[in-house]
Amino acid sequence: MLRKTLASSRALRVGVLGLVTVTTAILISDSAEARRYRHRHHVRHSQESSESNSSRFASIIVDGNSGAVLTATSPDGLRHPASLTKIMTLYLLFERLDAGKMKLDTEMPVSEHAADQDPTKLGLRPGSTIRVEDAIKGLVTRSANDAAVVIAEAIGGSEDDFARMMTRKARALGMSRTVYRNASGLPNDEQITTARDQSILGRAIQDRFPRYYRYFSTTAFNFRGRTITGHNRLLGKVEGVDGIKTGYTRASGFNLVTSMHRGNRFLVGVVLGGRSGGSRDAIMRNLLAENLSKAATIRTAAAITERNPADARVEVADADSASRADTSPAAASEPASAAMQPARPAKPSLMAAAAAALPPLPAKSEPQAKPEPAPLTSGVIQTQPIAAIPGSAEPMKPVKVKTVQVRAGQIKLAAGPAQSAPPITSTIPQRSDVAAETSHAMMARAAETSRPEMPPQPANFGTGNGILGVLPASAVQSPPPPAPQAMASVEPARSQPSAAIKPAAPIAHSGWIVQVGALETEGEAKQRIDLARSSARGLLSKADPFTEVVAKDNRKLYRARFAGLERDQAEQVCRTLKRADISCITVRN
Repeated sequence: MLRKTLASSRALRVGVLGLVTVTTAILISDSAEARRYRHRHHVRHSQESSESNSSRFASIIVDGNSGAVLTATSPDGLRHPASLTKIMTLYLLFERLDAGKMKLDTEMPVSEHAADQDPTKLGLRPGSTIRVEDAIKGLVTRSANDAAVVIAEAIGGSEDDFARMMTRKARALGMSRTVYRNASGLPNDEQITTARDQSILGRAIQDRFPRYYRYFSTTAFNFRGRTITGHNRLLGKVEGVDGIKTGYTRASGFNLVTSMHRGNRFLVGVVLGGRSGGSRDAIMRNLLAENLSKAATIRTAAAITERNPADARVEVADADSASRADTSPAAASEPASAAMQPARPAKPSLMAAAAAALPPLPAKSEPQAKPEPAPLTSGVIQTQPIAAIPGSAEPMKPVKVKTVQVRAGQIKLAAGPAQSAPPITSTIPQRSDVAAETSHAMMARAAETSRPEMPPQPANFGTGNGILGVLPASAVQSPPPPAPQAMASVEPARSQPSAAIKPAAPIAHSGWIVQVGALETEGEAKQRIDLARSSARGLLSKADPFTEVVAKDNRKLYRARFAGLERDQAEQVCRTLKRADISCITVRN
């Protein structure tokens, strides 16, 4: 009995000792793991804090739904954009595609200047061609400098002229502190931007071109037997990230613009001046995670629109040849390897000169030449032509348009019975003198509609119903009796409306306007209107469809538009149409 008791006691002591040993081991392991975690956490935050204190560092996170800035560090400090420049290059290319001036399979020639660009690039040869779609993918993945110059020369004629177009477009979008000097982002001390300006561009390019913005999510593509991979390491690794662009030069550091759509939330982030690609990506990842819960879930911010060219006009001086010669060509738009030469000190004098060259926006628009009356189309007179921003296919600034509805009336001849005027159709007479006189007459009628009352007319003065009224016999300059089948020619300036019939008021398109395209012919514009109406899921059932003529590069474009909407209705329509791959913008009438 005693032996059994001793054995049981010994077994109990062994079990307790084993339990204590295991518990102690677990506690020691957890303590070590906690120390390692705290060390890593401390090192990471120390690195991020050190990076944030760098003179080149800048960042901003913008809520795409509300337009609010959620967090920012030096958002307006002048920095070099590096390959973020290619976002604007693609913005101007997307304009051409959206306007139908270029197509995805358009072949663009490769010049010697384009082929001679520094890496990274696709290795294009002088005299060859590259398709537009391949060039787009080359920019968003490899950040190809040769493809960027090919695009610039295809649109602007030369890279210098294209860079001026880029700067003008930046001003039109509200990027007030950005200056472009080339299409690729290769080093140039005068090429500057800010984190805030890049966030504006990051929002604008996907709001206006949702169909083509999807290329920014490309991670790899096949080009002439090679697989080209991208530099954006957040794509496919961070939920909701759908683009858009990385950049690097020794002068700029590591840059990144990122867009995130997660659930109903939408963020655009910018990090400039990172010390390495990994630390830049880590900072962006943390900024998005920390601010996602602050983002709005309902879109209340209006789409970023372009300003009137008269308000956003800026002259871009030619880059000085000496500064070009002094620019180092050795830096790539994205490093091919981790080995980098020591950074060359930036030239503060040139940076200050570039900043000083930024002109303030003029308080008043420059005087415009008096517009000539536009041609008569479908019974509507366009009384105000629209000037286009150089490099823009269709400016987004709304312009009020006066319209006059023309109805057929009767015309009393100087000698002979009254006869009905032929009905007005979409077929325009070829006689330019008749069209010009009719245009001036109807503009005069539109101006007179603002009078409170019309003066009394003589008794028995016509019975016509048209806005042009009828003419008394005395209004005609005693012409000879008209030949059979001939119509009398009258002077519209002498016509007077009937006392019983008041002129109809000009038709004005009220409310917010939704534009669904700018097409080459009126028939195509009407087809686009029909397509948009059928794709809008009933949202355009009560809207007022119309076409509007605009002159661009010595040719006509027909805008397909809907009017009479409230702001929230217009924005809802655009969201629905963009999901159906139909281009759409909203403008306030």
